[in-house]
Parts: sequence; structure tokens; C-alpha cells
Amino acid sequence: MRLPHLHLPYLHVHVHDRPLAGDPHPHNPFHWKLYFCEAIATAILMILGLSAVILLTAPGSPFSSPLMHHPYIQTALCGLCFGLSGTAAAMTPFGKVSGAHINPSVTLAFSLAKRIGGVDALNYMIAQVIGAFLGTAVVYEAGRLIAWWGNMAVAVRYGATVPYGQISIWWAMWSEMFVTAALIAMLYWLAAHPKWKFITPWSGGLFFLIMNPVTAWLSGNSVNFARTLAPALFAGQWTGLWIYVVGPFAGASLAVMAIRMNLLGKLHLLEARLVNFGHHGRVPGLDDPHRKLNHPDDPDHIPPGAGPA
Repeated sequence: MRLPHLHLPYLHVHVHDRPLAGDPHPHNPFHWKLYFCEAIATAILMILGLSAVILLTAPGSPFSSPLMHHPYIQTALCGLCFGLSGTAAAMTPFGKVSGAHINPSVTLAFSLAKRIGGVDALNYMIAQVIGAFLGTAVVYEAGRLIAWWGNMAVAVRYGATVPYGQISIWWAMWSEMFVTAALIAMLYWLAAHPKWKFITPWSGGLFFLIMNPVTAWLSGNSVNFARTLAPALFAGQWTGLWIYVVGPFAGASLAVMAIRMNLLGKLHLLEARLVNFGHHGRVPGLDDPHRKLNHPDDPDHIPPGAGPA
């Protein structure tokens, strides 16, 4: 007995919609779950990262006092903690759903590598700016409720990144560009190797632990326009804001150019995600972001040769 064919448009869209593999379904241009999760993940990055910077550098902090005479260690710890804040954000269900770009430079690199479409890339960047603002707003509101915290936050300008004023601002811009290029190249290389991709979300902490003592004095090592813009809004600090757009975006483009020229070897990245691979570019459920799609036990499974991927 032959059963009649059932046409289920929603299931068709779900199966073939791969926004984080560069091939979103033409009838599904917007992916609001991804944007929401990316905004929350970025907010988590900012709350944890800015709190760490305040505690490590603000006058009156019990952590900053013993570090005052060891500026290189202090700067390295700031880089480590901010990098690990990104790891924490990536490990939340929100980061696992969105892929935890949490940085417009990372999203731009994925877009140039054709792992995410232009509409989604633009909305990711908007979500990152919104998330950074929300995260900084939490730190700001905590300062209004707790006086000593507010005094410390104001003293360090809410962790704002600014160019070093004693040399040409172009040095800060070049620093942002090359540090971003190195970061993107490292993330892409790790994520493209099955043996090492599990390290990818953890690598930011080690990267900035090493880089901060070398280059942070030039620009603060933001490499993330959203991370710079939000504290600048609350601190009223606009000095050299343009370099945090030009430098990181140029650095991301430079890294992708090097990857396309195979200067780092032949790299192929399946998904625009730093964590939770195995979804073939699709959107996992927020309640179970670890669920692997296109598995033989899945109702959405497509047998080999049954149709286009």
C-alpha cells in the first residue's frame, strides 16, 4: 500500500534552512532566534568582561591594589578575564544557538568567507551592539544601586578602550587591525580542524593573556566595535572611536584574504559557529542546543542522495 505524499512547507524550510552555513532558505530571510541569542550572549560577555576590568584596575578595588606595581601582569589578567568572559558567553545555551560571534569582526569574517548571508550578518552586528549596550547598562545600573561599585566603574570609564594619546593615533589603528587579523586567523584555523575545534571558544583568553602586555597600551585591544561603543556611550568617551571600526574590520578582511590564499594551509569551515558544531548550519533548539541535526534518528534526517543539501 502506497501512502500519499504529504507536502509540509514548514518542515521543508526547517530542513533546508542553513543560515550559518551560508545557505539560508530563500523563504526564510530572517532568523530572530539567532539574533536574540547573539544579543544575550554579547550582553553576558560585557557584564563579565567589564566587571573583571573594573575589579582588576579600578582604584579602591581589593584586586587592583596588589597589581598596581605590576602593570604587565595586570594588563595580562585583564586580557585573560575578558577572553574567558567570551568563553562563558559561548558556553551558555544562547551562545551555542547563535554560534557566539559576539563581535562584529568575527561576523564580518564569517560573511566574507560565505558562511553567513548578508542579511543575517547585518542583523548579527546589530544584535551585538544592542547586547553590548544592555550588558554595559547592567554594570551601570549596578553602580547606581551600589555606590562603591559605581565609583570604581566611573574611575575606569566603564572599561572604555581609548587610543594612547602620546603617539600618533594611526599606531592604535594598525594595532587594532593586526591584533584582529591574528585573532580571526587563530579562531578560523582552530574551528576548521576537527581535532582542535573544541578549543576554539577557550582560545580567546590565552590569546589576550599573551597579546595584552604587548599591544593593549596602544588601543586597549578591543578588536570589537560593539565592545568599545557601549562603554563609550556611558562614559562619554569618544576619542578615536573610528579606529575601532576601521581597524577591526580591516583586520578581519585581511585574515580572510590570507585564508583564501591558503597562507594558513587549506582550511574549510563548515559552519559560522565557534561552538556546538554538527548542526550543518541550521538553528538548534534553545532548550537543547547540543542536539545534532541530520542524524539518522532525527525526524529531519535526509538520507544520502535524497535531495540537495
